Amino acid sequence: MRIGIFGGTFNPPHIGHQQSARTAAKQLELDLLLIIPAGVPPHKELPCGVPAPETRLQMAKLAFENEPKAFVSDIEVQRKSPAYTIDTVTSIRQEYPDAQLYLLSGTDMYLTLGEWKDSETLLKTVTPAVFSRSADDMLKIDGYSPEIKKQFNAETVTIINTVVDISSSRLRELLPKREGAGYIADTTYEYIIKNRLYGAKPDWDWLRTRSYSMLNPMRIPHVAGCEEEALRLAKRWGADLDDAREAAILHDITKKLSLNENLDILTNHGVITAPLKKAEEKLLHSKTGAILAKSMFGVSEAVADAINWHTTGRANMTVLEKIIYLADYIEPVRDFEGIDEMRVLAYENLDKAIKMGLEMSIADMKAREIIPNRATYDALESLEV
Repeated sequence: MRIGIFGGTFNPPHIGHQQSARTAAKQLELDLLLIIPAGVPPHKELPCGVPAPETRLQMAKLAFENEPKAFVSDIEVQRKSPAYTIDTVTSIRQEYPDAQLYLLSGTDMYLTLGEWKDSETLLKTVTPAVFSRSADDMLKIDGYSPEIKKQFNAETVTIINTVVDISSSRLRELLPKREGAGYIADTTYEYIIKNRLYGAKPDWDWLRTRSYSMLNPMRIPHVAGCEEEALRLAKRWGADLDDAREAAILHDITKKLSLNENLDILTNHGVITAPLKKAEEKLLHSKTGAILAKSMFGVSEAVADAINWHTTGRANMTVLEKIIYLADYIEPVRDFEGIDEMRVLAYENLDKAIKMGLEMSIADMKAREIIPNRATYDALESLEV
């Protein structure tokens, strides 16, 4: 049996790691490739704010789930003390006593192999397999492999690897800037955004794609218009542009769900609701949309609140909540009597525009013999205009 051992911090794992794993499995004709995220690495100090070992383990499982030869092991994550490679390899050798073990590494790590803990025992147990990404790497490997052979009687195998110009450290810089999604497996990126690891913020195209996939296609122009309007209003009234954009993109993500599906979301997230009146059924998407925006996309409380109150309003609304309420009302696709006046007012006096919208909503519901939501009255009464 031929087994590859591929360790690292995977902080976060990316397509370069996946490409290396795929290449190694093919060129070494591996039966099994063990992906081993480090718990407490002995050779370097982890950056400040690094996710917990269990979190990096989960990211690695998502990243390598479609690699047929790969298995993500928690052998080092389970250790609370620094995990030396010799200890990990010894454990693997005990489990697979007759296997041919290959220790995968990059060129820089390979060049320090003679300095690793108990390197003599290590190199009697494994065959070093080194990723070469360039002619320069090949020269370094060719220069060092005779020393490894002479000192430890270990043969070195070179893996010719396709270069992916990205690193985990670079991704940690890109993710807070809403960049880097294309370098990370989609399920891993989804996990990072859901938990807002590394201060990550979702790539706008990625977020739109996810949001639009949850909508009735007929609603997409409205949501796109709401995003456009929310940005204009946020610029006019000094709100956070990113918050306004996130709330607008996500505000209707549960709009197409049935009553029972919305109720299931509320139940599953521990939101207790009294028996519903008919008029309240159409309001559920605001509450459930806020819940899923937090649980699926990791939005802030401010953004979740803006989604939650975008239909009814509430007393003492924040500027962001007012902006999303109005953007939903006056976005370019909308067309009803009085909308032109409200559009002008929205950029002249925010509270007066909100007041107009609330009054129109109350009048519309009364005309249809629906009792307006108490929150709408509270919002109206709290306005000082």
